[in-house]
Amino acid sequence: MRFIEECLLGTMVRLSIDESEYKQRIEKVRRTLSKRQLDALYITNSVSIFYMTGYSHIATERPAALVIPLENETTFMGPHLEIDHIPLKTRLIENIRTYFDYPGKKHPIEHFAGFLRDMNLQDKSLGTDNMSGAAGIWGYAGPPLTKKLPEAKFVLARDIIENMRLIKSKEEIRLIRESSKWANLAHTLLQEYTQPRLWDFEVSGAASYEASTIMKKTLGSGYEVQRWGRSPASAGFRGQVGKMSAIPHSISAKRPLREGDVLVTGAGAEVGGYSCELERTMFLGEPTPKQQRYFKAMTRAQDEAFKALTPNAKCSSVDLAASKLLRKSGFANLMRHHTGHGLGLEGHERPWLDVGNDSILQPGMVVSCEPGIYESGFGGFRHSDTVLITEHGPQMITYYPRDLESLIIPI
Repeated sequence: MRFIEECLLGTMVRLSIDESEYKQRIEKVRRTLSKRQLDALYITNSVSIFYMTGYSHIATERPAALVIPLENETTFMGPHLEIDHIPLKTRLIENIRTYFDYPGKKHPIEHFAGFLRDMNLQDKSLGTDNMSGAAGIWGYAGPPLTKKLPEAKFVLARDIIENMRLIKSKEEIRLIRESSKWANLAHTLLQEYTQPRLWDFEVSGAASYEASTIMKKTLGSGYEVQRWGRSPASAGFRGQVGKMSAIPHSISAKRPLREGDVLVTGAGAEVGGYSCELERTMFLGEPTPKQQRYFKAMTRAQDEAFKALTPNAKCSSVDLAASKLLRKSGFANLMRHHTGHGLGLEGHERPWLDVGNDSILQPGMVVSCEPGIYESGFGGFRHSDTVLITEHGPQMITYYPRDLESLIIPI
């Protein structure tokens, strides 16, 4: 009850990005287009379309695109089944042009070429995130848009929106913080419900359902899931159970939970399209000395990475800090991935905390911090926390306990 009361105190803030911020994003794109001497930006990525307008759709084989011209109306081009959906989600798409369906007697790319001619862009310079003109998923096939508009000059410009997404606004950070609150609840329930002889999906389903129900009831009608395929709050093991915890991207477990299992968990919650990342290594029963040694090495590596997450530091230096500790501890051959990645609208986005990435950490970036070690046939050990880079150093957004004692589930 106290948790719900505390959550209610936080519901006075918005649960989505304000329209004014979307307008600022569109204007920033237009300023960039002007500097690059481009006449429009043509976007096929559904996440980028959502980032620019607040309109989220289910991307399928049916091509869809957003056109942001240097001047004139922001235009959506896509399947007719979206025509009533768009006005419900955004006022920033001023012009909606649709075709009936894919593949149709007239291919959607033929329609798109005609729509762009109607916008007088047939012989202009167009920046795009996709030279084919369509996302190309779910069995899609079609001619490239460049061949249907031979007089237009297409320039690959996916970096325009990717660069904008690198630095989170106050609004975005607020939504990620709200997400961490509900991820914390989901993980609390996951740990509470974990016990031998249950299947991982049973525990995950119960915890995710209860956390989502509490979240939805607490936040009320102002809350809705923005992105297809997501739930309000979720927590689970993703198959990282027992020996399979040594597979960083396992999918499912073949057996129920057992005493002695190492369990690598994950939790998150969608708020306004954004989510944090929270992962922990738990033990079903008292851990063995070897399990404790691996756990402590992993948490020390994460501590070293935290300290390296400072503004103006290179992303590579964070990865080097964690890997140096693990190598000195004798775990060099048990590393399977880099130290972290950016977070926000997607589970993985720029920047990459990788030895090969010398880009600079800047205030406003939000990243995961998750060095891990994995021994085949024994177990995997990984915590992941969401961290905000500030002018004064790293600031933890997720806050679930990290210490060994708190993550032992008594039998």
